[in-house]
Amino acid sequence: MELQFNSEFWWGAATSGPQSEGRFHKKHANQYDYWYETKPEEFYNYVGPDTASNFYNSFKEDIALMKEVGLNSVRTSIQWSRLIDDLEEGTVNEDGVRFYNEVIDEFLKNNIRPIVNLCHFDIPIELYQKYGGWESKYVVDLYVKFAAQCFRFFGDRVVDWITFNEPIVIVSGGYLSQSHFPKLKDGKKAVQVAYNLQLASAKCIELFRKTNKNPNGRIGIILNLTPSYPATNNEEDQKAAQFADLWANRLFLDASIKGEFPEELLQILKKDNVLWKTTYEELKIIKENTIDYLGVNYYHPHRVQKPAVSSNSLAIEWTPELYYNDYDMPGRRMNMDRNWEIYPQAIYDIAKNIKENYGNIPWFVSENGMGVSREERFLDEKGVIQDDYRIQYISEHLYWLKKGIEKGSNCFGYHMWTPIDCWSWSNAYKNRYGFISNNISTQIKTIKKSGYWFKEVAESGMIRMPDEWKSFEKLENKKTI
Repeated sequence: MELQFNSEFWWGAATSGPQSEGRFHKKHANQYDYWYETKPEEFYNYVGPDTASNFYNSFKEDIALMKEVGLNSVRTSIQWSRLIDDLEEGTVNEDGVRFYNEVIDEFLKNNIRPIVNLCHFDIPIELYQKYGGWESKYVVDLYVKFAAQCFRFFGDRVVDWITFNEPIVIVSGGYLSQSHFPKLKDGKKAVQVAYNLQLASAKCIELFRKTNKNPNGRIGIILNLTPSYPATNNEEDQKAAQFADLWANRLFLDASIKGEFPEELLQILKKDNVLWKTTYEELKIIKENTIDYLGVNYYHPHRVQKPAVSSNSLAIEWTPELYYNDYDMPGRRMNMDRNWEIYPQAIYDIAKNIKENYGNIPWFVSENGMGVSREERFLDEKGVIQDDYRIQYISEHLYWLKKGIEKGSNCFGYHMWTPIDCWSWSNAYKNRYGFISNNISTQIKTIKKSGYWFKEVAESGMIRMPDEWKSFEKLENKKTI
């Protein structure tokens, strides 16, 4: 079996500034720098972001490796904490401007299209300490000042911009699950932060449209979409899946593409007395400043059932889990290292949803990937990691993506997370995702089997399925690492 993609298809990978660059020559710490400084024990093996994958110092060599594995496009991010000198005034740090100019030029020199993201969870720690971070609409306006400098200095060469990566993770990780800084559990704040992030995205888009001088320039957002599948056909489970979809997917999806939040979600948040504070003028900005294109991060589905507690309980702090409960479906294929379900068919469901419900907006898979721990287990005698599991994982997802494209979904690319094994918040380097391995003790980087394979895919635009995968649509039942 062969899958052929068109010659303009993006074959790439995604990373971020805070996860790759290291803290070299930064005037400001971001919240993860600060979190590591104050609570290093909360990071896997005590590994923090000080060096990461050393991209600040080795970006030329790293980009050459990205070229070697066939990437024609790469997404990374500009760190607010590196680029801006005075956070209130929005003035730039000259070394930050120099660094990002050189990185962008190096990508272009290697015929790699840079997709530039303005926020990959990170924010200068001072803005949390002084204003509460994204809880503050003043910080929204400071973010727009930062974006203005990015457009000013890099907009002549960068065509594709992103306002935020996975804003729901900032909300859920920072204000509900306590897995990201500031590690609070406050449902009302979580809801306000969600709104403020959407407002920040729309204000950034408004500024871009007023100031962009690149005739091909466009701006979008990246959302991690987790299709919500009910445990049963029972009404209670169906309602649970519907709310999970409203909260985890449609909150940002509807506002970013249609310019308005789902009415059903608004009514629930209002009933529960947690609805955000807004103004007519702000809602007008959100309505009039929708995205040009969409990035979709997909790793796993969301299987849900009826909630464990009643949403009418007044004794419980507000949380989305008042309306659903996670469901561990028996027999799921799992990546046990990450404890995530492997369900490639959801990519097709996402493609279909975007086509049918969101005007078939242009979109690309902006992240997809398989995190595996202790990959040295798979080193061969030549020192190459034989990550066949990653090749299979990518192939399966591309199979279902191709099906969606054949049905008319307007998808133009696929990016894996990540080009080079990178630092990943409190998980540090526990799980590796890259086409290129990184020895964090020596910073020696080596292409994995999947990297050589991906180069062939990118150059030909074709994936050849092994003979043993003839029953490809039934691979959901197959065991994987």
